[in-house]
Amino acid sequence: MKLLKTYLKGMAMGAADVVPGVSGGTIAFITGILDPLLDGIRKINPTLFGIVRKQGVKAAFLHINGPFLVCVFAGILTSIFSFAKLISWLIVTHPIPVWSFFFGLILFSVIHMLKQVSQFNLQRVVLFALGVLLAWGITVLNPIAIEASYINFFFAGSIAICAMILPGISGSFILLLMGIYPAVLAAVKGFDIAYLACFAMGCILGLLSFSHVLSALLRKFHDATLMFLIGLMLGTLGKIWPWKEVVTWRENSSGKQVPLLEQNLTPFDFQAITGEAHQLGVAVACALFGIGLVWSLEFFGAKHTIGAKHTKN
Repeated sequence: MKLLKTYLKGMAMGAADVVPGVSGGTIAFITGILDPLLDGIRKINPTLFGIVRKQGVKAAFLHINGPFLVCVFAGILTSIFSFAKLISWLIVTHPIPVWSFFFGLILFSVIHMLKQVSQFNLQRVVLFALGVLLAWGITVLNPIAIEASYINFFFAGSIAICAMILPGISGSFILLLMGIYPAVLAAVKGFDIAYLACFAMGCILGLLSFSHVLSALLRKFHDATLMFLIGLMLGTLGKIWPWKEVVTWRENSSGKQVPLLEQNLTPFDFQAITGEAHQLGVAVACALFGIGLVWSLEFFGAKHTIGAKHTKN
């Protein structure tokens, strides 16, 4: 049952990673699997060969918390390959409800993460502000165009995976800024083995290197790192604001016109300018559903922790 829950949390991470603007790392944090995920990945290093020689493959697998990692990454891959088409379709056909759901989810996640900070001081407030500014600055950058080649897929994977496990920064959005997101999504949909293998190798390299940095920061400077990550999350909210007007368009690799630059509008200005319904009631309901989802994860997570303490006692 525990491994099944881990698998489902991995699926939630994968579903979030497909959406530009939403971070799988955020989902990992609010579901309580970010620390064990980073710890397990961090243990995949050259010393693992020594454990294999002395104690065997099984001991090495357990050393890195293999069953946990397998369940998480199996869940992530399941979502990416099964939900890529669905989420892409939902974003195009029902953007306001989808973005409203994620807006509520991330907004309440910020509150959830603030509760994990034991003490606030000027330094941590400054780090929080830097996180907000950095994330906001990234979201207003203009996408560039990178050719879809094997080497570019490799480097895109190594960069995007760092963002995918980092709460607040969306790996999909980084791919979008690099101009390679449509090509990656097309490779996933078409199951292009060669391109996906290059992307996966880049992900492995980025994951093994960046996880050490993030894990060390969370161990040594937990609250300061957390405040910076919370700032990142808050700074991305402008990107996923549901009501937008497209300012300029670009042609994607398939020859279709897709939004390049967008500006945020109030729901009523959106309806007046675009002529489309603002769906405010639906948006609020979806945002509340996102909030409720995080709250329930927080509630049951706390309940599980209390239950585990009582069992030990």
